[in-house]
Amino acid sequence: MTIQVCISVPPKTVEEAFCLIEEAEAQHADLIEVRLDSLKNYARIAEIPSRSKTPLIATNKSLEHHGRFSRSEDERQKILVQAARNGFEYVDVDLFIPNIRELIDDLREAGAKPIVSFHDFDMTFELSRLSLVLEEEIALGAEVCKIVTTARSVEDNLTTLNFVSEASKKAKTVCFAMGELGKPSRLLSPVFGAFFTFASLDEKRKTAKGQLTIQEMRQAYELLGLR
Repeated sequence: MTIQVCISVPPKTVEEAFCLIEEAEAQHADLIEVRLDSLKNYARIAEIPSRSKTPLIATNKSLEHHGRFSRSEDERQKILVQAARNGFEYVDVDLFIPNIRELIDDLREAGAKPIVSFHDFDMTFELSRLSLVLEEEIALGAEVCKIVTTARSVEDNLTTLNFVSEASKKAKTVCFAMGELGKPSRLLSPVFGAFFTFASLDEKRKTAKGQLTIQEMRQAYELLGLR
């Protein structure tokens, strides 16, 4: 069993991205997600990968997908391809966007591994529907299949953990439930086979509801005898 933790960082400037990457590496992150949609200017994205020894994930979420990128969809996708061409190892793309097959082909041609992601910000649905999403992501050529739901009950953690236990046998999968009630699945998903899970650097820089800090996750794994 390998537990990998990706620290998600939301820089407002490229200089801040350099500092946050350095902090994440000091915390021994296995991967670092750079939330490009937090940037105020995109002119110097190409400089970011050179400052990291850790695999980087480029994520650029639109307002529609609960991110901060407010420009056109075409421009958003161009930024992702630019990130791929300049050394980001992984690029996150949302499942239901225009021209997704073409975008995935462009990302692979640029040398990046596509993470195809699906988010449900309202609920966690049954295993059969989660499986349909997984199959769709696999069919699109995802290097990593990311399926994130929202916990409306503690039992929803069991649904996502049961799912990722089986899904991880078919593909590299990231799956957990968001929200305060979803914290157990965030923590335990790698134990059940998830490729990685997410954490924040600290309380002030969380990028999603229910996200734990890297310090909290390390302490929990140590208490459970898992790290």
